[in-house]
Amino acid sequence: MKIYDLIGIGFGPSNIALAIALEEQKQTGHHAESFFIEKQPSFAWHANMMLDNAHMQVSFLKDLVTMRNPASHFTFINYLHQKNRLQDFINLKTFFPSRREFNDYLAWAAAHFDHCCAYGEEVIEVLPEKKGDEVSLLRVRSRDNAQTVHERLTRSLVISIGGHPRIPDCFSSLKGDARVFHSNNYLKEIAQHTHAQKIAVVGAGQSASEIFMDLHHRFDTTQIDLIMRARSIKPSDDSPFVNEIFNTDFTDYVFNSPEQERSKILNEFWHTNYAAPDLVLIEQIFNVFYQQKVAGAERHRFLRRHVVKKALAQPKGIQFILQDLNTNKERIVTYDAVVLATGYHRDHYKSLLNPLMPYFNDLKVDRQYRVCSTLHFKPAIFLQGACEASHGLSDTLLSVTAVRTSEISQAVINLFSQSKSLQAKRTMSSALV
Repeated sequence: MKIYDLIGIGFGPSNIALAIALEEQKQTGHHAESFFIEKQPSFAWHANMMLDNAHMQVSFLKDLVTMRNPASHFTFINYLHQKNRLQDFINLKTFFPSRREFNDYLAWAAAHFDHCCAYGEEVIEVLPEKKGDEVSLLRVRSRDNAQTVHERLTRSLVISIGGHPRIPDCFSSLKGDARVFHSNNYLKEIAQHTHAQKIAVVGAGQSASEIFMDLHHRFDTTQIDLIMRARSIKPSDDSPFVNEIFNTDFTDYVFNSPEQERSKILNEFWHTNYAAPDLVLIEQIFNVFYQQKVAGAERHRFLRRHVVKKALAQPKGIQFILQDLNTNKERIVTYDAVVLATGYHRDHYKSLLNPLMPYFNDLKVDRQYRVCSTLHFKPAIFLQGACEASHGLSDTLLSVTAVRTSEISQAVINLFSQSKSLQAKRTMSSALV
């Protein structure tokens, strides 16, 4: 069976950036052979959140490569040039392209690697390949849409599978109920609720705010309740000094800080990334409620300082028992549809690595994002987008993607070179014997 130098699980922005970094390493004579496995049938990035007028919250300069190699073919600027839109984009006078355009940029970059990416395959397990007492390789098993299982061997693995929808405990019993869905599937699911008269949006972040505004424009008479524990919607702080926490050198600072200090840093800047929509979007929402006051007609409600104590499936809708944290009183409200804009878990990779757990003391990573393992475990496993606790808040964002993948690709090249050198020594020793 063919042995790859690297297999990447997932082919979103992080692993596309890694594929580019490895491709550009070939220009310096380093030829590591990589392959990627993506469970979606084709490239898509947050496909169900491609809302009208939704824009990036990160500068286009923090694309897949610019922070690592501004002269790369794969910059966002070159993408615009290739699409004959560079001058028009300049005239927009913005650093923040629409989400739809950035998705097109990512698809354009991904298309360069169709020859080394298997779409429509879901990785089901990663198994150790032993040689004596050592684990020398990894066997990656995936299943395609026809239920055919594929197996591939690799010397190193990069897991970049994004987040898994976070479902609050009070909604766990409603799994499978089509009236309750996560923002991850928003556009697909909301199309099934064109006659809904009452919809709840649960959440306080960018997604919740964008969905509230989309529902406001999508329906003429439907009532939308925006429900959150917070007292107000707080804007993301993107001021220059605060934004320094997303600089690549800040990753070193966070990683080299004591664990207790890391926690303080994460807590101090938590609102730069979580439960913090753009100010312009907050102003739009405020204007919706203000215009209701002007008209003297309440269509939508902002239920701040409210928590969902229970959510029950009823024939006529999803029944909430809501607690007002200000008065401690409860109320019962029934909705035709519920959108959970409640964020993501970033630990789904643990289930994939479960068969390998005997070789890890824990799942801590080193500075180059490699999972620390026992001496008898030779393959390298890297994590992308799952190291926030050790590397800082930028880990799940585009901000450090280009530089992170440069570090990982260099680590892979070093391992590849060491493997070749060791192989050559063994061949020489055999010849002498």
